[in-house]
Amino acid sequence: MKLAIFGGSGKTGQHLVQQALDSGYEVVALVRTPTKLGLQHARLSIIQGDILDAQRVEETVRAADAVLSVLGPSSNKPEFAISRGMDHILKAAQKYNVRRIIISAGAGVRAPQDKPKLIDRFFGFVLRIVSGNVVADMEQVVHKLKTSPLDWTIVRVPMLTDQPAQGQFKIGYVGDISPRISRADMAAFMLKQVKDSQFVRALPAISN
Repeated sequence: MKLAIFGGSGKTGQHLVQQALDSGYEVVALVRTPTKLGLQHARLSIIQGDILDAQRVEETVRAADAVLSVLGPSSNKPEFAISRGMDHILKAAQKYNVRRIIISAGAGVRAPQDKPKLIDRFFGFVLRIVSGNVVADMEQVVHKLKTSPLDWTIVRVPMLTDQPAQGQFKIGYVGDISPRISRADMAAFMLKQVKDSQFVRALPAISN
């Protein structure tokens, strides 16, 4: 089974790529700087480029069985690069009949089932003041996924840490989860969704 991974050279993406290879998947990763990924493997193909290049996105998705993205805005500038790039990813997935797509988003992107506590509302308010364009970009990404015909899952996460994997998750919605999750555990949960239909067309929030 082959996975197309976007954001594979980032801190979380490196966990995702390594875990996918360890689990026996073939991986095609689109990255701007291949040396940042720091991996070589017989089942790993690296394509240099970014999601704003429709041709490179198509090359990444073409032979995949599922798409995973851990992309997020790198600054609060009103560039909306992730949502613009998601248009290319969704178009390629539909062109090549890749039905399954799993992406990540911050827990500041809300879902109707959320039950935010006072502290959640406070941090959500602060996030929109400090990083309003980041939230807006990812909200656009979520909207594009939700209105697509694909079998999507949007995994929403709180603060990410570099702690070792715990192998256990608290799964629910904002108001149910704890404030942190390790990048390794986030990657493991996302990888599990490739073959798990429980959260198809859902927006679970997870934490340690």
